[in-house]
Amino acid sequence: MAGRLPGAASAAAAPLPRALLLLAALALFSLTFLSLRSLRPAAAPPSLAIGGSRPSSFARPSVYHSAEAFAAGYAEMERSFKVYMYPDGDPKTFYQTPRKLTGKYASEGYFFQNIRESRFRTGDPDKAHLFFVPISPHKMRGKGTSYENMTIIVKDYVEGLINKYPYWNRTLGADHFFVTCHDVGVRAFEGLPFIVKNSIRVVCSPSYNVDFIPHKDIALPQVLQPFALPEGGNDVENRTILGFWAGHRNSKIRVILARVWENDTELAISNNRISRAIGELVYQKQFYRTKFCICPGGSQVNSARISDSIHYGCVPVILSDYYDLPFNDILDWRKFAVVLKERDVYQLKSILKSISQEEFVELHKSLVQNISCPQVQKHFVWHSPPLPYDAFHMVMYELWLRHHVIKY
Repeated sequence: MAGRLPGAASAAAAPLPRALLLLAALALFSLTFLSLRSLRPAAAPPSLAIGGSRPSSFARPSVYHSAEAFAAGYAEMERSFKVYMYPDGDPKTFYQTPRKLTGKYASEGYFFQNIRESRFRTGDPDKAHLFFVPISPHKMRGKGTSYENMTIIVKDYVEGLINKYPYWNRTLGADHFFVTCHDVGVRAFEGLPFIVKNSIRVVCSPSYNVDFIPHKDIALPQVLQPFALPEGGNDVENRTILGFWAGHRNSKIRVILARVWENDTELAISNNRISRAIGELVYQKQFYRTKFCICPGGSQVNSARISDSIHYGCVPVILSDYYDLPFNDILDWRKFAVVLKERDVYQLKSILKSISQEEFVELHKSLVQNISCPQVQKHFVWHSPPLPYDAFHMVMYELWLRHHVIKY
């Protein structure tokens, strides 16, 4: 090659090894720096605010599947969630707040009243995320309406809304919800597949064998209010009875529970219901003295005894198959309750005795203590007007989780 001196090629190539050495040195330095940095403790993640004021460092161990997600979602719900409630019909019918706010089916009446009192309600349907259909099977039950007539009443009312308003047909009812809290409430929707399969049903009988659809429907807590005595608290030393249940034998599991354990010396099991109206409040006081309160399903999978146990600080023992527990996708029930299958009734005593005192204390603390978070007990009580984190707000949060519906 003309004009190139011998050795020029080797001279031109000489800088290349030096460049490679430089790159190798830089790589070694970078690896060393990163290795040393990895030995430093990681910075704590920023905490989310609850209600705009408190950090969300929830109690240890957290009773929530994700405390951070609950904190953020709850705050967003408070800021923006809107529900349109269809105008009431004839006040002589069933389209208004049930008059009774007491008893084991009070949750339905409280929700009807609370939604009217809350800031979630909007009078502008175009701003609504969900639509509440305010028809009360509880009121039908009080008037002695038959199951067949309940279904007809619900069907006629909903069809009237469909004909009068354009909102149901946009989603085939997927952004509409009903609230009912008693056994016959399930029967009121039988034979109405356009409701059962599409709309959200907030029910106290959330059993998979009665067309309850967990990802769509919501388990409404059955709360017997008013409570006769105050909340149970940090009273572990008073809880000397291993387990307690007293009630009617109105289900197979209750019959077995009474037959197997009613004569046991460590389990206080009675196949006769202790009247709540007894002047000495024998039934309620038993909750204060017991470590584990047995909650078998009755005529349906649910029972007001669960909310009783939570209120009085007695660790609930869920003994019911196919039960989607209230707020199950928010609360980790195994942090404050014992969840069993019905077949476990035969080993009930050995299961409870296998739980150490330290484990029981942790379950009890998770149930009743309030350390920088709303305690579980606050989620299972109704107020009028509603209060933050109470049963009404937890139901609204469940609805908020289901509000993302495509509208056509």
